[in-house]
Amino acid sequence: MAWDFQTDPEYQEKLDWVEQFVREEVEPADRMYAHPLDMTDPVRNALIRPLQAQVREKELWACHLGPELGGPGYGQLKLALLNELIGTTLSGPVVFGTQAPDSGNAETLAHFGSPELKERYLKPLLEGEIASCFSMTEPTGGSDPTGFQCRAVRDGDHYVINGEKWFSSNARFASFLVLMAVTDPDAERHRRASMFIVPADTPGIEIVRNVGVTGHAGHEGTHAYVRYTDVRIPADHLLGEEGDGFKVAQVRLGGGRIHHAMRTVALVRRSLELMLERAVSRETRGKRLGDLQMVQDMIAESWVQLEQFRLFVLRTAWKIDQVKDYKLVIKDIAGVKVAMPKVLHDVASRALQLHGSLGISTEMPFGKFVLESFHMAIADGATELHKQQVAKQLLRGVEPAPDLFPSAHALRLDEQARAKYADVLAAVQADHAALMGA
Repeated sequence: MAWDFQTDPEYQEKLDWVEQFVREEVEPADRMYAHPLDMTDPVRNALIRPLQAQVREKELWACHLGPELGGPGYGQLKLALLNELIGTTLSGPVVFGTQAPDSGNAETLAHFGSPELKERYLKPLLEGEIASCFSMTEPTGGSDPTGFQCRAVRDGDHYVINGEKWFSSNARFASFLVLMAVTDPDAERHRRASMFIVPADTPGIEIVRNVGVTGHAGHEGTHAYVRYTDVRIPADHLLGEEGDGFKVAQVRLGGGRIHHAMRTVALVRRSLELMLERAVSRETRGKRLGDLQMVQDMIAESWVQLEQFRLFVLRTAWKIDQVKDYKLVIKDIAGVKVAMPKVLHDVASRALQLHGSLGISTEMPFGKFVLESFHMAIADGATELHKQQVAKQLLRGVEPAPDLFPSAHALRLDEQARAKYADVLAAVQADHAALMGA
């Protein structure tokens, strides 16, 4: 029976190293620079590059990628176990080569890029030499890419792009942007858009402003409002075929959603750890906080939520490894995305409450974690859309009741049971009649 909840000893040894490495090296480095993707910062480079070298030596660089792309080929389950350890740190994903949006953009290029695009953009991205941007959401489009207005018009050997994009992550650090734009507004809804590589130094790209996220580090935001005005790119910068934009986006976003969930496990775990520490450290009315029933209720609820969510994430990652196709695990990925913000919000909120005024201060991370739960409810598609996806997948193929009453109606089940055991009942009745006659 292939059903196992143990990590193989060789990989567990690597995870033990990661846990110590993150605590002793990565977490302190977090406090020394504004953003780990700002490669113009000499302090950042002096600290992060040696850490990245150690990760490469341990064969833990870019664990989301297979060997053909420079990764170790560990798969999503091992990546989930790794992300549990690095997810609380700002620099961890960069140090381990799994940062968003670069990880998703690398997968997109690997699946849909030409050999030339891979050589020019994918190779340095995988080496950690450059950063990238994902430019999809629009000011009026929200989570629905079928309503986008940014246009890419073919003009000979080029495409000319005009339009605006909102919340384009890391645009100010990027060497290139992965852009989704409408190429045929008259096509059926899921064939209207295409995906492109846009070099960041192309004339006509304007960062209107860099938008920050409350609770995130850095004095200047990293999610850009971008305007494209007559941006001309070579036609061979198309990813996949024209009209494949939605298909490309689904491949990319499927991985991103489960990766967000993996890192969220780390935030929930950290919240619980700090809650437990507080519960045994502080007293009120002559008792430890942890001896009070209401606090015990908070702790127990938090642990149960964490364990349920963690197992859901790990099982989903395992399923992805089995089928090698995000589309075949769409229900599970959507379900993880639905659960993620609530679990983080609930546990972080309890930890905040238990720390009192210190909990709401900027000297503790709980306010940031609570706000991050709302970020996770929006990033890569709103929670409400994923609930719809889960419901649609569950309803698919379900047969309606055979008549006016449900299939589990008691009278129906009684009738079916009598029909099934008619011979037994008849034999029992015959035996009873014979016994009475005797």
